[in-house]
Amino acid sequence: MRTTGSEVLFSRLSLVPLAMLAAFSAGARGQAPSPILESHEGDDYTRYELLAPGSGKFRIVYEVTATTPGARFFFNPIRKGSEASDEAVYDRMTGQLLRFETVDGAAARAAGLSQADADTRYIQVTLARPVPAGGEIRLRIDKTYTDPKSYYQEGDAIVFDRGLGIPRDAVVMPPGYEIVSCNVPSQVLRQPDGRLMISFFHVGAGEAPLVVKARPLPREASMLPASASSPAKPRATGATAAPATAPTIEERLSERAHQDPEIVYFLQQPETHAFSLYHDYTEAHEGRDKYLNVVRAGSRVSDPSARLLDTGEALKVETLMGPQITAAHLDIGEPITPATEVVVIHYPAVKKGQSVRLRIIETYTDESRYSLEGGVLVFDRSFGRARNAVVLPAGWYVTDSSIPATVSLTKDGRVRLDYNNPRPDEVNVLLRAARRSR
Repeated sequence: MRTTGSEVLFSRLSLVPLAMLAAFSAGARGQAPSPILESHEGDDYTRYELLAPGSGKFRIVYEVTATTPGARFFFNPIRKGSEASDEAVYDRMTGQLLRFETVDGAAARAAGLSQADADTRYIQVTLARPVPAGGEIRLRIDKTYTDPKSYYQEGDAIVFDRGLGIPRDAVVMPPGYEIVSCNVPSQVLRQPDGRLMISFFHVGAGEAPLVVKARPLPREASMLPASASSPAKPRATGATAAPATAPTIEERLSERAHQDPEIVYFLQQPETHAFSLYHDYTEAHEGRDKYLNVVRAGSRVSDPSARLLDTGEALKVETLMGPQITAAHLDIGEPITPATEVVVIHYPAVKKGQSVRLRIIETYTDESRYSLEGGVLVFDRSFGRARNAVVLPAGWYVTDSSIPATVSLTKDGRVRLDYNNPRPDEVNVLLRAARRSR
């Protein structure tokens, strides 16, 4: 995925021929709703900023998604043992400040949270609009916790010791502190203001039992400007300089856990070589209003669809060929020929401080990467995103997966494998499956 200009995002996802998934019309035909239209949780991300040593205080910026269709409230529990203050809640689509109140478990149940704990207090957020069917409402909750059992001092060192149940997290040290211990594999990233941060994507089950320690840096080290560590030019590797398309140091040091694009593949019966998919991503660049899906030479595209998850509305999609692309003044990042084909997905221009979340739906046919070999289903594909999932066809069970994955069942009983990759690189997945019965 690359960006160009100020108003267009484009990707080269079309490695194989495309056909349209008729998911949006399934309901009209009386069929069961497609799982591609269902919203789900999993976009949560938490950033902890450790405040003054000895204060026991840390700021929490929590990004979360409300997914219950029709819901008008969202409930965020206040962790037992922590005292919350300085709360604010924002709608991430509009940047709007939302109304909230702190309630006890009984009040939360009365307002619709049936599983509310009687001994827990909740931040009850009034949503700007009900959660749309097949969509979601993205929130940012900003608060400060006082919890000296989680954040304390040991001599001149500071310790943040806390079980984190959200898989994607970051912890920012106070100014002038170096990281000397971290028990969860993490990226270490220097922030623009010079503070150091650890960031991780916990792919295992349960909480991440995080313990991170830091100590004061010598004064001269702590004054090192952040720009000294993050040049944006490509870096040579080995004896040969990296090509122009090689990632810059800035790109290589981007925070993996905060990247929120995700993709889910729904494999059709392997004899068809076809699989439906959706891919979601958030666009926050001011002025951007298009997504360009460039179709590789030799591939075909037919009636792709997209929706704005923040409202549930379908988006305008058009397919343009070479001369039309030129006439539309679209920069696709490569020379345009008469055979060049691109799918253009239009969405409302992003305003300053706002963002949109899109879902793009497609069906691919790929004989080289998805096939039936001697009665065995074979799916062989590289995944570049942090979050990827594959749902097997009905009637098949997994026998081999080259890359570690978590396994679960979908609501309709199909096997789902989630490949969550915390590293900033691709994983090459070879997946095989067999029929349960003939």
